[in-house]
Amino acid sequence: MKHLFTAATSAGLAIATISAFTSASAKAHNSDFTASAPQAILADTHAPIGVMGDHRHKQGEWMMSYRFMRMSMKGNLRGSSDISAKEIINSLNNPFPGPEKVRVVPTRMTSDMHMLGLMYAPSDQLTLMAMFNYLDKDMQHSTYAGMSGSDKLGKFSTRSSGIGDTKVSALWGLLDQPHAKLHLNLGLSLPTGSIDETATALAPTGMRMKMRMPYAMQLGSGTYDLQPGITYNGYQGQWAWGSQYLASLRLGENDEDYSLGDKHELNAWGSYRYRDGISASLRLNYQYQDEIDGADPKIHAPVQGANPDNYGAETLNLALGVNLVGQSGLIRGHRLAIEYQAPIYQDVNGVQMDMQSMLTLGYQYAF
Repeated sequence: MKHLFTAATSAGLAIATISAFTSASAKAHNSDFTASAPQAILADTHAPIGVMGDHRHKQGEWMMSYRFMRMSMKGNLRGSSDISAKEIINSLNNPFPGPEKVRVVPTRMTSDMHMLGLMYAPSDQLTLMAMFNYLDKDMQHSTYAGMSGSDKLGKFSTRSSGIGDTKVSALWGLLDQPHAKLHLNLGLSLPTGSIDETATALAPTGMRMKMRMPYAMQLGSGTYDLQPGITYNGYQGQWAWGSQYLASLRLGENDEDYSLGDKHELNAWGSYRYRDGISASLRLNYQYQDEIDGADPKIHAPVQGANPDNYGAETLNLALGVNLVGQSGLIRGHRLAIEYQAPIYQDVNGVQMDMQSMLTLGYQYAF
């Protein structure tokens, strides 16, 4: 609940702050309107910034975008219940040679993504999209001494950074009416992200050892992933709403003899437009991901993330957001957006880190 309270507070502050951004242009638009005045650009014609591939463009139109996404994790879950580090080292088996039980426990993780997007519409019905991203992941761990017991030996952190997987897609219009729009999402993820990232870890023996990092710390899937989906948008007065289904289907195994689990995602959102240039949104996000199929033989350590059985989950998230678009002068057409997302339900396979929040900031401009 504290995450939802923080999200609501953040959204309220954002609305209060950015109202000043739109007030001048809104007043000019409302009080000085003439037949030749530029048409208003509505903030709610785009979905919340955490939704990808949500809208199409008119023939010949381009759009560039930038998103910054920060995911934070802290603590661990077994299924849907919290589990302490001591419970992990006393109960979780280590399937690799060495200690019988897990001796290294992740405590915190932060993942930052910088995403550049480009959209182009060769026709009113078809919009093409490409997304390029750069990842920076940091995970902190506690190591427990020896083959058993609960004596903490020390802490260490691992980090991976670099280019992630590249996504290309086409949005094909099925319905285009003033109050309802529907399109297919047809995408492909290209394996441009590394899957052989290494780091130095503190072993239970006290030695510092170089190892290939667990799957969650790698930068890509290593496979070509088919990404089909469908998106609906509806509008009525100052209200807008929408829904989207997207999937990531792995096409075979990667070069390290495994594939990440298939992923299915559902989004449903609603928004209210306070002025032409500002709207606030509420979004529900459901995700289901299968476990990893296969295993990388070079990923082996007495830590939960090295075991493919500890991947895959079912989650339900709640997100609050604000969309803002300039109406006149130099800021006309420039969009800014923020969304804060927190889980309201998580059920993980095995033992995994506890997702805390996702913050997304975005900028978009069409020309």
